Amino acid sequence: MLVNALSSKPEIGGRLVLDQTGLLAKYNFTLTWAPVNRRPSDESTIDESGPSLFTALKEQLGLQLQSRKAPVDCIVIDHIEQPSPN
Repeated sequence: MLVNALSSKPEIGGRLVLDQTGLLAKYNFTLTWAPVNRRPSDESTIDESGPSLFTALKEQLGLQLQSRKAPVDCIVIDHIEQPSPN
């Protein structure tokens, strides 16, 4: 669930996050960081002077994101046609 949530954060830049930790258990945790690209209308009590997402992951959870190339599954459409009328 964490890698899915991280993939949607603007700090990640649209990149896919893969779990290569080998951890299989479920964990309860709280992660606090200063978000980037918040909408000005957001009403929030977030402390914007907090750490970046990357720093928070390292300091609060002991996790580090590393940029690397890895194989991922994808769908390739090589041909498409209009459906015939029924």
